[in-house]
Amino acid sequence: MPKGYWVSVYRSVSDPERLAAYDRLAGPAVRAGGGRLLARDGRVAAYDAGIAGRTILIEFDSFEQAVAARESAAYQEALAALADGVERDFRIVEGID
Repeated sequence: MPKGYWVSVYRSVSDPERLAAYDRLAGPAVRAGGGRLLARDGRVAAYDAGIAGRTILIEFDSFEQAVAARESAAYQEALAALADGVERDFRIVEGID
């Protein structure tokens, strides 16, 4: 079964306090949903129209598990804390089996 991945690239952070609150809640929510953090805030080489900002990569055992974690009550609480504190591109991608 193909894995699922959260890919999140931050275009801008307008409220670092909201981001910090989100980080405190999102980590446990992701782990509870079966997610494993693969990359965060490391070096980025962006090409074409890419953004070299904060980039997060999280792996789940399946695409369905990744979607369920995003929709969980715990992660929704993290999103509420984040509110409009950032502008980001967030997507869930199915891996190759």
